[in-house]
Amino acid sequence: MILLDEDTRCLVQGITGKQGSFHTKQMLEYGTRVVAGVTPGKGGQEFLGLGVYNSVEEVKEDMDVNASIIFVPAPFAKDAAFESIKHLDLVVIITEHIPVHDSMQIMEYAERMGKTVVGPNTPGIITPGVGKLGIMPTNIFKEGNIGIVSRSGTLTYEFAAQLTDAGFGQSTCVGIGGDPVTGLGFVDVLERFEEDPQTDAVVLIGEIGGDAEERAAEYIGDHMSKPVFAFISGSTAPPGKRMGHAGAIIEGSSGTAKSKREALEAAGAVVVDRPSAIVRELRRMEGAL
Repeated sequence: MILLDEDTRCLVQGITGKQGSFHTKQMLEYGTRVVAGVTPGKGGQEFLGLGVYNSVEEVKEDMDVNASIIFVPAPFAKDAAFESIKHLDLVVIITEHIPVHDSMQIMEYAERMGKTVVGPNTPGIITPGVGKLGIMPTNIFKEGNIGIVSRSGTLTYEFAAQLTDAGFGQSTCVGIGGDPVTGLGFVDVLERFEEDPQTDAVVLIGEIGGDAEERAAEYIGDHMSKPVFAFISGSTAPPGKRMGHAGAIIEGSSGTAKSKREALEAAGAVVVDRPSAIVRELRRMEGAL
């Protein structure tokens, strides 16, 4: 497992909002160690059995906490992220539609502080059997040794369901987010999976736009000893048209599904055309996992 383990103690920023309250309940029911919530102006209240504080700093003064998940609306997400990055080690930003310049400032600050940010516009992280910092449905995941890293929440769910139905559990599943600017990228997560003794193989789910998959291919070719299986969505997307995520847009000849697929195959990854094919490929290699 990576990023989220038994030592992760999380607070929820925006816990009293509609999304924050719904998903906090789901995270608690799954066994995640959520220890407090933060909503400025509502400090001193109790919500879902958790104390609500006015700031992250107040929580830190009161208890041991090392992670945050942010459900704060986009206009206020940058301030919430800065506050978490200052005080905590891991920050998961679920919020969508954060302006690119805000995301750039968030990531620059996180790098300067040496902290880990996942997202924004991410379904989050789940370590089956341990907990989740995110919005994913838990019933499609099971404990196992396959790591998943993805730019797409929906495709993460599809691949996880296919794997689980076939008896392949997951070590950790990480949604890196679909925005043009995000915290952890494919390479950051691949490095962690390569070092993780509980991960034996990795599924990488990419999409058109940007060069994250090409950079991942370079890392796979040079550094990955574990098998990597990949899928690239958007093979029929026309140039210049955004498909789904803000980052999923082809400019010129770069960022196409074809270029990404070719790079990954050249690096030794097994690239599949559809989610169901991943099970067939894993079974071919099952004896070695």
